[in-house]
Amino acid sequence: MTTSHTVAAFDAELAALRRTIDSMAELVERQVGDAIEALAARDSVRAAAIVKEDAAIDRLEAEVEAMVVRMLALRQPMAKDLREIVSALKIASNLERMGDFAGSVAKRAITLAGLPVAPPLSSLSWMGQMVLGMIRDMRRAYAEQDAALATAVRDRDGEVDAAYTSLFREVLTYMMETPQQISGCTHLLFAAKSIERIGDHATNVAENVCFLVKGRLPSEERHKEDLSSSTVVPPKD
Repeated sequence: MTTSHTVAAFDAELAALRRTIDSMAELVERQVGDAIEALAARDSVRAAAIVKEDAAIDRLEAEVEAMVVRMLALRQPMAKDLREIVSALKIASNLERMGDFAGSVAKRAITLAGLPVAPPLSSLSWMGQMVLGMIRDMRRAYAEQDAALATAVRDRDGEVDAAYTSLFREVLTYMMETPQQISGCTHLLFAAKSIERIGDHATNVAENVCFLVKGRLPSEERHKEDLSSSTVVPPKD
């Protein structure tokens, strides 16, 4: 028979798992925000610090994995407890990838900071703020186990896709009109794609929150608006 001591110990382990996930998400949010600011400010020193900090996110993911394996082996959880533990593993994996993409943005920031003239960054900064808003709400949805807020985060993924497609077209046009900026614009597009992918992973986390709360993933397809693969800007006559 399960004793009250065992139940209390399991509850404490679940609470520790949630705290570790939130610490990881908090660090990811800071990394993404700092990467976007470093890009806009042409701050290579700050960007280099972001790249180094990625190891801390990897360590937290390893902690989550160890906690999950231990709880599955010793506690044999069921129902919502099992969903929470499985979701934590998936969420940690997505957070780790978000950290990797933040590092990629920081690396592009270092390169762009070394150019004599940087390409315009206003649209990229705007898209970055959209993604940061998704991350903040994703964190709150997980902490409060709020499926409605998680669904709202998921629904905003299409807005980020549309912003990326618009930026892609804008930068292509700028490259055609200002060929000396092709190198910088190429790095800018890679940074923009990394930010768009961060939004995708934030959406994955939101879907896992829905699974945690409701016991099922959203049934409807995501609304995707990334049309960059078919975007062509014709040359001017």
